[in-house]
Amino acid sequence: IQASGGLSDADIDQMVKDAEAHADEDKKRRALIEAKNHGEALVHSTEKTLGEYGDKVGEADKSAIEAAVADLKTALEGEDVSDIEAKTNALAQASMKLGEAMYQASQAEGEATGAETSGTNDDVVDADFEEVSDDDQQKSA
Repeated sequence: IQASGGLSDADIDQMVKDAEAHADEDKKRRALIEAKNHGEALVHSTEKTLGEYGDKVGEADKSAIEAAVADLKTALEGEDVSDIEAKTNALAQASMKLGEAMYQASQAEGEATGAETSGTNDDVVDADFEEVSDDDQQKSA
């Protein structure tokens, strides 16, 4: 019994050859898509972080980050993988200043709250205790 709607061996061989012929194009296309996705994600996260913590960095660093974001957005409109990757790396380097500023701000907040809470636990008392299981309570009842 054979299926009446199946592909012939010649059709299958032709499809395999087509797939092999387009494998290089597929790899290039995949690299482009991955580079664009990475770049777009970095642009999004950098813009969001810059909006929240932009006042924590110097004006020169902020301008450099904004310029790197604009350059990467321009590169993302094109199809040049190496250009997109280069601009992505440039933005990552520029946004490290923003990360440093965020870290310093969180450290300053941590030190301020740590100093406030360090003296509030003066009324802690150590006590001896004995653990009583449910079985012990039932036997004594």
